[in-house]
Amino acid sequence: MTRQFFDYWAPRLRFLDVHYHARPDSYHRRYSAAEAGERYARHQGGVVLKNHLGSVSALAAAMQEMALPVFGSVVLNAAAGGINLNVVRQALSQYQFDGAPRLLVHLPTVIPTAHKSTLSRTFSNEYARHFAGLPLTIADEDGKLRPEVEALIYFARHHDIVISSGHATKDQTLRLIEAVERVGGCRLMLNQPANPMTGFSASELRALGEHDWLYVEQCALTVYLGYQPLDDLYEVLTGVNNVVYSSDLGQPGQPDIGDWLEDSHRWFQAAGIDAERRDAVTRLNPLRMLEPGWSQG
Repeated sequence: MTRQFFDYWAPRLRFLDVHYHARPDSYHRRYSAAEAGERYARHQGGVVLKNHLGSVSALAAAMQEMALPVFGSVVLNAAAGGINLNVVRQALSQYQFDGAPRLLVHLPTVIPTAHKSTLSRTFSNEYARHFAGLPLTIADEDGKLRPEVEALIYFARHHDIVISSGHATKDQTLRLIEAVERVGGCRLMLNQPANPMTGFSASELRALGEHDWLYVEQCALTVYLGYQPLDDLYEVLTGVNNVVYSSDLGQPGQPDIGDWLEDSHRWFQAAGIDAERRDAVTRLNPLRMLEPGWSQG
């Protein structure tokens, strides 16, 4: 019998981290995909892998064959072929396991920016370094969304994917939100919006309103790197609609999975959120976001 994603995983997971980096990737990572999956399983959690080099849908399918709670995504950087529907189709074609969720499709994360990350990172090899020098944007020089992005939005209406804003600027993200709302029938996740490249505060995220199709990622890494003050984190956790809480970890110099869970527990307590809200942002919202089959309008 074919298992349904939400009904199967909801009773099996305590949380679902929608943003974790494992080997192989553009930079050195703490764990391989299998090692990461094993550690999440020990904590009764699930994980969506993210890779700046492109798709990890086939890798996730292989981890599922090993009974590990690992799910996939694709990042539309130059290394993968850019913002191209065939890149998405190829990733979907490899997402071959029973009860697969929606595929998380990230718009480019290698973008033109003056921001210099405070992370200490080492490229995996010279090919990865090469692709890090090929930035892409989702908008043209006039600020208008590129036709390829519009095509992706229309594609998402009829396929089991969730679009992620990637490392878009604030203005580009707002234009993306407007386009998704105008077209309808698509789910959008704002990718780590507190990151300096995007720069949304909690109050700005609250001002976006409440929409069934719009999800807001809250990463631990933005706090660890000092990009986001704790009071803003607390406001996001308590007051923003459809928050999905993630780590954005996997870097050797950043906290391990167990340390992140302990820090998160302290932050949740300091924010004053109850068990129901905690369960929503860490488990239920991510599962609902990735649940296949829903469409709007």
